[in-house]
Amino acid sequence: MSNKKELLNEVIEHIDIKSFDSTKIIDAMRKMSFSSRDTANATDILMRMVNNKDCTVMLTLAGSTSAGGCMQVYVDMVRNKMVDVIVATGASIIDMDFFEAIGFKHYRGRMDILDSELRSRYIDRIYDTFIDEEELQNCDSAIKEVADQLEPRPYSSREFIWELGKYLTEHSVKKDSLIQTCYEMGVPIFCPAFSDSSAGFGLVKHQWERPDNHVSIDSVRDFRELTMIKMDAPTSGLFMIGGGVPKNFAQDTVVCAEILGKEVPMHQYAVQITVADVRDGACSSSTLKEASSWGKVETIYEQMVYAEATTVLPLMVSYVYHNGDWKNRPVRNWAKLYDKVKS
Repeated sequence: MSNKKELLNEVIEHIDIKSFDSTKIIDAMRKMSFSSRDTANATDILMRMVNNKDCTVMLTLAGSTSAGGCMQVYVDMVRNKMVDVIVATGASIIDMDFFEAIGFKHYRGRMDILDSELRSRYIDRIYDTFIDEEELQNCDSAIKEVADQLEPRPYSSREFIWELGKYLTEHSVKKDSLIQTCYEMGVPIFCPAFSDSSAGFGLVKHQWERPDNHVSIDSVRDFRELTMIKMDAPTSGLFMIGGGVPKNFAQDTVVCAEILGKEVPMHQYAVQITVADVRDGACSSSTLKEASSWGKVETIYEQMVYAEATTVLPLMVSYVYHNGDWKNRPVRNWAKLYDKVKS
């Protein structure tokens, strides 16, 4: 059995979609069948989102692609105006991105080691990726440190993550984290199940030490704030990695706007990359065609891609990047919407 240092010696390297041009691959896939053709069609829909200057693109993240080497893909999408809003799991934003922003790493793991042995060395496993549990607890503590410095009151996850972006401008080790990039580009990040992450541990400890005077997370306010964007946006598109809460949360803004008395169009474009099965009625919160029956997604430009996201996502985004149409796209800066509300 290897010791901890030997097990945590190969760092996960995040793929750089700017370093290669996948145009010929996607163009070839367009003439193929099965998942290849689906991937090419999904790429074309993503291109439509980027080329529609009235379209607000919402990226939803679930699963562990960020730890698995795709974090730079999302950073590049934000930096190059392909994404205007992010809805994610707490783990994607805190355990993976904030974790690396403050100097820690994810490591290439192995499948032939007993999990009980990993536990004895304080190593956490995500399939074939390893994480140092001691470093993860330091991440918890950093969240608590930020919360301790804030005015005690309820915050939306979007608002709290904005404070993390501000914190990282002074304390980050990795300068191109997703949180800090979104802070600089005015891209709001929502984590509707924020406490289900390293953030939860830090905030629990913060509240434990300050039972009568503490920061809390208002998930209803999250829903209202995201719906405000949908109500203000002329049209919108969804680019969804995985499914679950982030996917449904973003889709539900159409219904929520209707409940608030404002009729808004369904999401005009939708792409979902997932390995989830549809036969149990779930598929990570329904297929896109099924979502149309709920009044959430139009079915003219929608594509399900049944693939493990790290295998197709870099190809799709590299294609859009090297096409260059994002250069003509305006910066939405939806973060300013909440400044208007305050004023």
